[in-house]
Amino acid sequence: MTPGGTGQGLDAEDLDVEEALALVKDGNSPARPTGGHGPVRSGSEGTPPSSAPESGHRAAAQEHRHRATPWPEARVIATRAARPRAARRAPVSVALGDALGLVLAAPLTALTDLPSFDTSAMDGWAVAGPGPWHVRDEGVLAGSAAPSPLADGEAVRIATGARIPPDTTAVLRSEHGRTDDNGRLHPIREMQHGQDIRPRGQECRSGDQLLLAGAVVTPAVLGLAAAAGYDTLTAVPRPRVEVLVLGDELLAEGRPRDGLIRDALGPMLPPWLRALGADVIAVRRLGDDAKALYKAVTGSGADVIVTTGGTAAGPVDHVHPTLRRIDAELLVDGVKVRPGHPMLLARTKEDQHLVGLPGNPLAAVSGLLTLAEPLLRALAARPEAEPYALPLRDTAHGHPYDTRLVPVSLRGDHAVPLHYNGPAMLRGIAAADALAVVPPGGARAGQEAELLDLPWATAGVGACFT
Repeated sequence: MTPGGTGQGLDAEDLDVEEALALVKDGNSPARPTGGHGPVRSGSEGTPPSSAPESGHRAAAQEHRHRATPWPEARVIATRAARPRAARRAPVSVALGDALGLVLAAPLTALTDLPSFDTSAMDGWAVAGPGPWHVRDEGVLAGSAAPSPLADGEAVRIATGARIPPDTTAVLRSEHGRTDDNGRLHPIREMQHGQDIRPRGQECRSGDQLLLAGAVVTPAVLGLAAAAGYDTLTAVPRPRVEVLVLGDELLAEGRPRDGLIRDALGPMLPPWLRALGADVIAVRRLGDDAKALYKAVTGSGADVIVTTGGTAAGPVDHVHPTLRRIDAELLVDGVKVRPGHPMLLARTKEDQHLVGLPGNPLAAVSGLLTLAEPLLRALAARPEAEPYALPLRDTAHGHPYDTRLVPVSLRGDHAVPLHYNGPAMLRGIAAADALAVVPPGGARAGQEAELLDLPWATAGVGACFT
């Protein structure tokens, strides 16, 4: 991959192919593609695009448009690709502390009555019969042994959550009773039989089905499971993901220098993938080494391999040749979306997929949400979020032919398109709450646009990065 291949050079991939060629012809573009991430491809002999016949480039452009998959269809393909594998994945038993965000693989059935004994709903007195009552010296606390029965005319101090003594008529709240000079308890409000007592089995009986299989484990589900007697849950396992970072021009630390740039995707992708429900088992930096890429792909035990860069046809773009070498099934080869159209999805084995992300950072985000998110969601059996739309506050410029994903911030009942939304830029997405799906030709101010929420901008468990 040439310098700038991760998206900090010319944003040629965001242009129409013929537009990019025009820039080359006018001398406004580098003589060779920036890392093969744009639609401008070198010739079969590695000839720079500027020396190839213009008619050949136009034919290549038309072929690319014909082959690329429409954006909505690409997301459907990614979802469907995972379903056969998802159906074969064996459920796992997971400790409650590790189950957040997983999907139940079996119904959650109550292992006990809830509550499992009659309990006080308030601090106050357990009383028997009509008042006034003689108050016992000892009280009943939560967690204490079973108290002795009450006789008519008798009361005992009781704490919230404590066992109700046998023969109790009701619980008198602390603020609803007073004691006289003789220590006898009097009600100051009318009482009802059974008042402020939570009877055994009020919430559920042992054996009741509390949640169906397929429910997402939220913090509230963890609480319910613990209350119902569970230490572990039977869940769909997290998809295992390995990230392969490609590009000789990438620095792992320090400032960009000498034609080298910082790797933005290595730090960004693992937590984002975790937020999408994945278990990231490895992040490997391979450079532009075809042999290393082949060895990494064929030796991976992950459910999903995610590569960064190298998805076009430049001299150091090794993803396509590697997929051909292992006889992978190419399910999506380019998507009609900007940024990110060189993305791809392949089935490398019966139980493994590869998502090839473009190297430009925002283009990689586009690929992540277009192909990786629906694939991982289906593998984890997570439900698809309900689509929603908001009107745009400002005009969002579109591509003539393709869908465009534009970072937006949400302000009340409007979405505000953000600047710095080029394929190589992260400044816009870092301030965004969502991506707006802008149709070909663009969207005017006030027009509704479908929104894709970002994990950290939602209140659901998808926002949990652990």
